[in-house]
Amino acid sequence: MTWTAPAFDEVEEPLEASERAMLEGFLEGVRSSFLIRCSGLTGEQLAERAVPPSNLSLLGLVRHITEVERNWFRRRFAGQEVPHLYTRPEVPDADFTELDPALAARDLDRLVAEQEAARRAVAHLSLDDVFLHDRFGRMSLRWLYSHMIGEYSGHIGHADLIRERVDGRTYA
Repeated sequence: MTWTAPAFDEVEEPLEASERAMLEGFLEGVRSSFLIRCSGLTGEQLAERAVPPSNLSLLGLVRHITEVERNWFRRRFAGQEVPHLYTRPEVPDADFTELDPALAARDLDRLVAEQEAARRAVAHLSLDDVFLHDRFGRMSLRWLYSHMIGEYSGHIGHADLIRERVDGRTYA
């Protein structure tokens, strides 16, 4: 039997809440929206490229967002020393270019696990807590939530177009 990506539940953001709950709610909403775009596809479909010569694929986006979650929440904000999963200095786009459809289930599971690890990494922090970025200076958790909402939102647009190309599915 061929593996297909599981169904994911849509998370609705709160319409009225504290600032923290609103930011967390919006981030959870875009996280779930992205995962939903992957639901029901095989590893081969997830690895299908959008439009040549682009290396953009849903599986590449899964791997990229996993690295982004890991980098911002765990490495930078929580100060955890965790290795890169896909990118390397000699192949910076390996998350997009070194895909293996047979490992799609592992890669999707890693994203879901990384999202949970990111939640845990900052759960005890306030929105005003900061880390020092070597290039940009002080960055707050408030900024990080806003940044990640934007990161996911842009990639959801990519995912919509790729998904429609792969199997014709569209999202309202």
